[in-house]
Amino acid sequence: MTGLSLRQEIDRHIASNAAALAAARLGELWQKEASPSTAGFVVSRYERLRSCMSLLSHRAFILRSFTIEPVIPLLRAAAFVNGIDLIVQTGDFNAYAQEILDPASRLYQFEPDIGIWALQTRDIAPELWEQYADLSPAETTAIISRVVTLFRDLIQAFRSYSQAPLIVHTLEMPALASQGILDRQLEASQAAAVEQINSELRNLAKAHIGVYILDYDALIARHGRMRWYDERKWLVMRMPIAAEHLMDVANEWLRFVHPLVGKVCKVLVTDLDNTLWGGVVGEDGVEGIKVDSDYPGAAYRTLQRTMLDLYRRGIILAICSKNNLSDAMAVLESHQDMLLRPQHFAALRINWDDKVENLRAIAAELKVGIDTLAFLDDNPVERARVRAELPAVTVIELPDDPMGYAQALRNTPVFERLSLSNEDHERGHYYAEQRQRLELERNVASLEGFYEALQQEVKIAPVSSETLVRVAQLTQKTNQFNLTTRRYSEQQIAEMAASPNWGVYTLGVKDRFGDNGIVGVAISHDTEDVSEIDTFLLSCRVIGRTVETALLAFLVKQSRARGKTYLQGWFIPTKKNTPAKEFYSTHKFRLLTERGGETLWSVDVRDTEIACPPWIRLILSGEASAS
Repeated sequence: MTGLSLRQEIDRHIASNAAALAAARLGELWQKEASPSTAGFVVSRYERLRSCMSLLSHRAFILRSFTIEPVIPLLRAAAFVNGIDLIVQTGDFNAYAQEILDPASRLYQFEPDIGIWALQTRDIAPELWEQYADLSPAETTAIISRVVTLFRDLIQAFRSYSQAPLIVHTLEMPALASQGILDRQLEASQAAAVEQINSELRNLAKAHIGVYILDYDALIARHGRMRWYDERKWLVMRMPIAAEHLMDVANEWLRFVHPLVGKVCKVLVTDLDNTLWGGVVGEDGVEGIKVDSDYPGAAYRTLQRTMLDLYRRGIILAICSKNNLSDAMAVLESHQDMLLRPQHFAALRINWDDKVENLRAIAAELKVGIDTLAFLDDNPVERARVRAELPAVTVIELPDDPMGYAQALRNTPVFERLSLSNEDHERGHYYAEQRQRLELERNVASLEGFYEALQQEVKIAPVSSETLVRVAQLTQKTNQFNLTTRRYSEQQIAEMAASPNWGVYTLGVKDRFGDNGIVGVAISHDTEDVSEIDTFLLSCRVIGRTVETALLAFLVKQSRARGKTYLQGWFIPTKKNTPAKEFYSTHKFRLLTERGGETLWSVDVRDTEIACPPWIRLILSGEASAS
């Protein structure tokens, strides 16, 4: 289908109020023609669809030292296609310092959810860019110190006035060093000066919660330094980036936007034949498939390496393949060139059933939302059907040449993460242990017997610097057992934890099969004689194991110890948190009020006892043990 015919079909769908079909075709159009002209069309159509679609709305403010206006429609179009309604405002040209330092500036009046600070070396350190050969070592050192100090002061100012995450560009190297090949032979080189500033910038980001580094120099290098710039446009309109690379900037920003707004996938579901390996195992046999280090097997081996990298990043892997189970397992278990083995996959659907139904079954087995799945399949017909039947699933478009499969997967922003917790590193092991729990549940006669056999140990502790990342991550990603679904950044969590009227607690669970890690969060705050539950959530891994009762029992005792009369909490319904709907009513809370479907529940902690289940060994740590 041509771009013109797609545009016409999209407008017909909009006219007939078929929002889902229009959105699907907009995604297809963007996949075919990601360009400035297409961006204008996509943005205008999504703005007409906005009211009847479930889009994540976020506000981004871009501080800049150069003209970036042509990138904005590209960024917004790409965000829309990925389910994000990104409202963007730009700061004045090269006025980033004034805007950051002035608490009344447009930057803070806009109240952004995300800040992006895009600058280039020739603006913040022009001497290093154009005059390096004229500088003495002492002058170079002074310039580096000046730039680093400016970064430090502005980052500190931004953080004092705003809780928004801040994405900061690194400085880029000149395409050609001032002293040619001699530069890399010198200890005090032009490249070393820029690298030193970038190293200090990374240290500054580590010292401030919610500040992240975009490696702008690496972005330029990936696409070619000599082709990145348009010097004519730079001189005429202060637009340094060549038109062909504007989309690369938008995509790089989008890689940060996805994890910051929580539009991420937890599970990568892959096909097998001609996706994970070359050939069809049922026809070619185990030894006939291609997955070695030579062409064409190298393409599939590189894809497996990419998937293994995602696995190390905490992404759950699963298989959805039309195949004979015994043939597929023979490859996974015994083929000498396979990098991925059965233990890397949390769920297997290797059969001849419909893939749409298998994807639904995988989501149910893993206890995750269907919208947290990403689907990888070489067959365009299967991809199209999943898009049509399960629009919430992220379908990864693959090129015709398998040599491009790994790059397509690496370019998918739903797998990006800005930080990793211990739980992320161990997630694959958690799901392997979960299969053992399911087997135990099937073999135990009663539910109570299953709880007893699990030998659960629950640890409740106040949030710490070591667990801050995980707590913010859980608030941003947990949907099913989440009473209020309030999303918080690391900065916001840290500020609540520092307040004497707030309590932020983590819940960790161990059992006979292993350590589940931190799987629950409770946040409460005190007002007069009431302690209110702001956030109460559990990871899907432990839903239905009564650990939620143990956490609530702790909050009741804590409220009583703090001299409060009531423990209260809202239930705010969403499309996904039905599993938590009856939580308060089944734990002795009474309904106080209702507004627009939201309900407020309360319990008198003076004369109500909520007991920790007898099959749970409860351990309180730190401040939690003193309550």
